[in-house]
Amino acid sequence: MSPFSSSSLRALRRILQRLSHGATPVKSSLPRNEWMHRRLLSFQSSNLWASQSDEHYSPCNAVRTIWTSSPLCMGRRSSKIADRKSEELIGLQRANVIPRKVHVDFSMEVEHSQGAQDLKKAKLYSKIGKEVVSAVKKGGPNPVSNSALVAVLEKAKELDVPKEIVERNIKKASEKGQEAYIEKIYEVYGFGGVGFVVEVLTDKVNRSVAAIREVVRDYGAKMADSGSVMFRFKRARTASVKVTDVDKDQLLEIALDAGAEDVIEPLDDEEDPEEDDSERYYKIVSPPECYSAILSKLRDEGISFEPDNGLELIPLAPVEVDDEAMELNKELMSKLLELDDVDAVYTDQK
Repeated sequence: MSPFSSSSLRALRRILQRLSHGATPVKSSLPRNEWMHRRLLSFQSSNLWASQSDEHYSPCNAVRTIWTSSPLCMGRRSSKIADRKSEELIGLQRANVIPRKVHVDFSMEVEHSQGAQDLKKAKLYSKIGKEVVSAVKKGGPNPVSNSALVAVLEKAKELDVPKEIVERNIKKASEKGQEAYIEKIYEVYGFGGVGFVVEVLTDKVNRSVAAIREVVRDYGAKMADSGSVMFRFKRARTASVKVTDVDKDQLLEIALDAGAEDVIEPLDDEEDPEEDDSERYYKIVSPPECYSAILSKLRDEGISFEPDNGLELIPLAPVEVDDEAMELNKELMSKLLELDDVDAVYTDQK
């Protein structure tokens, strides 16, 4: 049996007959290169190439990019920082000026910045409310038989927490489904060797830690192991007094005589000596057992003050950082304080 079919043989025979009569195969009147070029364009126009672009495509105009080094990969936070720094640099170049280095007291700046006082007061009320709920959950709503509730009520009175806040949370503790609040502490590595301690009082631990981890990750910081940052601080009570409300020597005498450990002065801005003193504060540091006496003495002397939210963490050796790290740490601290379950954030940045 022939390996070729009859139809194949007939087709081969016709081709041989045409060649024997001097006929040539059909050719395009165009040169081969131009003909191939038009065929390619026709193919591209009927495919996705043409549908994705309104511009005429020519293989002669195609440019292939070859990387000679690995592309720089930046996260969302790093990209924002890079864009911001680029804009600042361009502005400085156009203005032909050089930015000056500003020395500030970081903790004072964050604590007493615009809007920080309202946030601080809201955090105080929230914390006292949570403590009331926890105390009622443990021992009931009657202060006579609940010593934990008595301690919280005395603390609320000392810190001038409105009575309706306390009463509302006593009622809230009796509601069905309301869980007791649990105190948690998380530690974070910031920028420039700075550490953060985040205090949380929450009824949903998983929710709280997830929110904190998200902020820390988005802002380029890192969660620290328990105890890695806490050893840099000591527990104490504090009260803040405006520089314009009292003479420094008078405040030192009153505070130290009443049992204060120290009075921290705000750092002076050497390059801006006319800085508004109404935004600068002295911070009185006191052991817990002397705190009430110090506040009473300040009231007797007619000196206005801002109390703390309870025991605070005071850095043992504040860390000085450059302007960029200071700004990043400030943004991180502010974002952490916005979380509902976070009651306080402390840092050892100077």
